[in-house]
Amino acid sequence: MRRPPPLPTPAEQETAPQERRSRRRVDVEAITDGPRAQSDSDPRAQRDSGAGDDGSRPDEQVETPAPMTGRDVWRAARARRRALRAEIRRFTQRSRRRRIIWLSAAGALLLLVGGSVAAAYSPLFAVEKITVVGASALDAAAVEQALGDQIGTPLALVDASEVKAALLSFPLIETYALEAKPPHDLTVRIVERTAVGVVRSDAGYTLVDAAGVALATTTDQPAGQPLIEVQGGVDSAAFESLGLVIRALPADVRATVTGVRASTADDVTLTLASGLTVVWGSAEESVEKAIALSKTLLARPDAKTIDISSPHLAVVG
Repeated sequence: MRRPPPLPTPAEQETAPQERRSRRRVDVEAITDGPRAQSDSDPRAQRDSGAGDDGSRPDEQVETPAPMTGRDVWRAARARRRALRAEIRRFTQRSRRRRIIWLSAAGALLLLVGGSVAAAYSPLFAVEKITVVGASALDAAAVEQALGDQIGTPLALVDASEVKAALLSFPLIETYALEAKPPHDLTVRIVERTAVGVVRSDAGYTLVDAAGVALATTTDQPAGQPLIEVQGGVDSAAFESLGLVIRALPADVRATVTGVRASTADDVTLTLASGLTVVWGSAEESVEKAIALSKTLLARPDAKTIDISSPHLAVVG
């Protein structure tokens, strides 16, 4: 059996920790100085590592960063904002291009419309010539002279109310239409009233149309116009029916009518230049009655009276 080691003395107890600490320090230095000693002894390692004579590398310089100032923070924030804006522009480039195209097209269209409107209301398109179309019984030169106030007015600013007031002095005009023909022409298309006969009164013979509008008054009966005799005047239902009958007559028959009379809307009677009396009846089926009258006149030229109030059965007397 082995003898245990003797217990340390107090002096040895005080020196033992110091020896352990010195040994630990020596061990650490040996570990750290081993590679350095090897490199110091190996010239190739010194050349490869580029170390100097003192064992330090020339490119190893430890720099302590400078503290950040407020200006540096502001610069960094501005750079970040610029980068963000650049990214936004890159991702919205297509939409911005479409927006530019649409805005350019809208601007061009607006410019075109604005220029056209400005030109239309300018003296460049002022009225220099007035042409009247559709006048036969009416004097076209008189109508053009009545509209002379429109000369020099831009076509777009021709006042329709002034034109209407000027044409009211021509009772033969039933309807009219204005046509602007740039750059300087104004055309007036008129439809004249068709006279159906004359009404005798104390003032003479008044020419009237199917609506009872007085067209002219003369002391003598106009040639080619039948004398109208109607109860109730031109505002009655009998006159309305009479006017429709006269307008439905064939041209050759209309030229031979010398008189028309009616007491009601259903008993219109015509008198021809040959003395023939035609009982027409109402204005209904006037087209069929006109055809029946033409056939009967050809078949019976010696007839004194013809009743076509029923177009399907003409009665000859």
